Amino acid sequence: MRFRFLILSCVLLFTIGMEAAPYTLQQCIDTALVNNLSVRQQANRLASQRLAYKQSKANISPELYGNIGQSWGFGRSTGADNISRIQNSSQTSFNLSANLMLFDGLAMKFNIDEAAANMQASEADLQAQQLQIKMNVTTMFLQVLLCRQLTETAATQLADTQAKLQRDSALVAAQRLASGELYTLQAQVAKEQLALVQQQNELRLALLDLAQAIDIQDMASFDIVVSDADTLLLLPLSAQEVYDAALTYRPEITALEYTIAAQEAALKSAKAAYSPTLSAGASVGSGYYNMQGSDNLPFAEQMNENFTASVGLNLSVPLYDRMQTTTRMRQQRLAVDNAKLQLAQQKQTLRKEIDQAYYNALSAQLEEQSAMEAERSAAEALRYAEQKQEAGRASAYEYREAKNTYAQALATRLQARYNLLFRIRILHYYQGTL
Repeated sequence: MRFRFLILSCVLLFTIGMEAAPYTLQQCIDTALVNNLSVRQQANRLASQRLAYKQSKANISPELYGNIGQSWGFGRSTGADNISRIQNSSQTSFNLSANLMLFDGLAMKFNIDEAAANMQASEADLQAQQLQIKMNVTTMFLQVLLCRQLTETAATQLADTQAKLQRDSALVAAQRLASGELYTLQAQVAKEQLALVQQQNELRLALLDLAQAIDIQDMASFDIVVSDADTLLLLPLSAQEVYDAALTYRPEITALEYTIAAQEAALKSAKAAYSPTLSAGASVGSGYYNMQGSDNLPFAEQMNENFTASVGLNLSVPLYDRMQTTTRMRQQRLAVDNAKLQLAQQKQTLRKEIDQAYYNALSAQLEEQSAMEAERSAAEALRYAEQKQEAGRASAYEYREAKNTYAQALATRLQARYNLLFRIRILHYYQGTL
């Protein structure tokens, strides 16, 4: 995971160094994953869980302590011969001790299992967060593409109407067309100029939303480009196909499964408190005594004579702990049950969301087909109205109505196209192939 973030950071630095270059969808996603504060916070939580897992494994090893002590006695003091005298004294002690848990009802083993499951659940949570950001960025990216298509369409419509106005002006000058026809076309030009300005503003706002979502500082030069990978995905065969894939892929499901495993390990750890514990200990030590006014043995000789060593075993049998173990086990059973219910609820919610998303995609597919038919019909009607108007068999008003109908049909077809693209990408988001 750290290596992935390093790669994403390098991609971000390379992109910053070429600020004028437009961003592809993948570059937008990579930039958002690097810059998003929630992702970074979850990455820190995952790092914390990894440390907890390492510590749980280290708890199996023995404990080793070293101690050095220095004390002074005034008045009556006890010497190395255990005789009390009225003398000032000083004492230096050295001690090395070790403790090892031999058996604790496998509590430490279950603690390791719990920490490992918590770490894996945290990693799945991070993946879920990254996946959600990927979907959000994709949605905004598609919105920019739609706004750009509508802007280009508005510009094309305006250019066509302006060309039509120039042609009709020439006909009026040649007295082949009434001058009143120009007023309708001039009004149409003004309307389409306003529509173009509005679409340009919508495009700027869509780009601004995307730039803010991925935390780009230089928003003025920010732009996007469509790569070959940003093509329309295929509609899955069925909602069941998507759901089956989601059960094995969705990190939310994986995280809850690991949460259940962690709670079950915690339950076993709680149950281990009923078992006796057996531990071993060993220590070595020595000391140096100095009694004022007495003949004291040399330091090395005292250290040799005062050397002590001990080993021991300690068996602890729990008899009654005021119901603490029993209560803890009951609480853990409830925690396991709640985690399983949460998983079942998540699967239920996921199934409903996938069914709804699939039928929304099917509806969007039919809407696009209908919009394409409507666009073709409107284009043919516009061509016919233009021919009639130029032949003097129709007014400019009829042409204007046909033009507006075609513009609306074209915009509807574009919106239907991107709505279908969005709906299919939602299904691939659930399926894990986005």
